[in-house]
Formats: sequence, C-alpha cells, structure tokens
Amino acid sequence: MNITSFSREEITQKLEAAKKRVDLSESVRIIFAPQTIHSINIDEVSNVYAHLGRTDYDTVVIVETHDGNAEKKLLMPTFKFVDTALGNVEANDHLRNDFADEDDDFFINDDAFDEDVSLYNQLMMLQCALDDFKVLSIQITDERSFYVKELVSAISEILASKNVLIVFCCDLKPEKTDELKQIVRMFEAESESELMNYLNGGLASVDGLGAFICGLLVAKNWNLRLCFEALDPKNRNPENLLTGFADMQRELLLK
Repeated sequence: MNITSFSREEITQKLEAAKKRVDLSESVRIIFAPQTIHSINIDEVSNVYAHLGRTDYDTVVIVETHDGNAEKKLLMPTFKFVDTALGNVEANDHLRNDFADEDDDFFINDDAFDEDVSLYNQLMMLQCALDDFKVLSIQITDERSFYVKELVSAISEILASKNVLIVFCCDLKPEKTDELKQIVRMFEAESESELMNYLNGGLASVDGLGAFICGLLVAKNWNLRLCFEALDPKNRNPENLLTGFADMQRELLLK
C-alpha cells in the first residue's frame, strides 16, 4: 500500500513511535528517502524523518530524477500549490525564480511532472513531521555529470544560508551493501572525482543516481555528517540502503 493511502493519524503514529527509537538532531539539512514510500518501508522512512529535532523549516526542496526527453534538463514544475490527501502545500515561487535565474539549464516547466513523481510521497511524510512550510520541486531529466554539477553548485550557493530542508529521492537494493560502503568511503575521502566517476561509469546500482550524487556533493560542500540507517547494526533488514540523513556535524556516525 502506497503512503498516499495512509491517513494523517497513521503516519503521525509511525513518526511518534520512531522518535522513541532515535536521537533527534537540530541541524538536519538533508534527507535521503526512497522514491516511493509504502507499507513495507514506511517504518524505515519514519526513522529518518523522526530525526528532525526541529519542525520550523521555511521550505523543503525535493530533488528527484525523472527520465524523459525534456529540452531543459533541470526542471521545476509550475504549480502554485500541490495537493495531497492531507491538504495543499504552497510552492516557494521566489526560490523557484532564484534557481531559474541561476543558469540556462534550470527551467520552470511541467514536461516531467506527473502523478507518479516522488514529490507526493515525501510531502505526506513532511506534512506530518513539520509545521507550515513551502515546497520547491526540482526534477533532473539528464543525469550526466555536467547537469548534476550545475545543480550541486546552485543548491550549495542559493540554499547555504536559508532555513531549508532538502530531500533527495533515491534507492539502492539491500543486497548492495558493499556498494554503499564504497560510496561512503568516497564521501569520507572527500573525493569528488571518484563520485563523478561513479556517476558516469554506468555500473552504479542506484535508482535516482543523479539526485543521490547531488545530495552527497552538497553534503560534502557543507561539511555535513552522513548517516545511513542501513549501516546501523540495529537495522538488520533495510528495504532501501540509501534511507538516511545528513546534519551539521563532521564525523561519520555510522560505519
């Protein structure tokens, strides 16, 4: 069952139960979440969203990869409000225009926007986890390194001083633990070249790879601590190895 079938009460109960199991962080800047949230992984996702020690973010930026043939490669849908089963969320039009003015490859356009985008899944978690907030949706339609680097640069510059949470939507199957550990090693080594080679090499198993690499590089630029739930010995059966978060502490929490 997809999260869009859950009630507010059901999601809130999951989050409240998770808060009893995790340590809250007042400085989470990034969340890595599955592209689709459903009955099998919702407890795992709740554990990550429950780390949010504060609920007063002005805006949540949701970054996802969307295959397509759009002329522009970094798209932001035109909606003024986005509706979920829990109500509507206003778009941050000012921030959307900031990105559109940043580079020619950012474009306010609905070519990649449809009912299957991860945006709806993440918003329902966010509507239960946060107070009032606005949203910006960014869709990567071309995962080549040139466009990912442009997005990393824009996010790192525009959002650095803003009260914003960023959600990167991506998945890695549970049997790929060794691949995750290699990714963490590259992150710890602060090796952008290795991460870009991983992006370009064609051998990565990550679904939503462009969004994932973008999240890693933004975390590196902001000197964030990277925490993947799958690397916690207590999490024995993860559905998605990339469910995790990054906050403003430097040492790696989970190895």
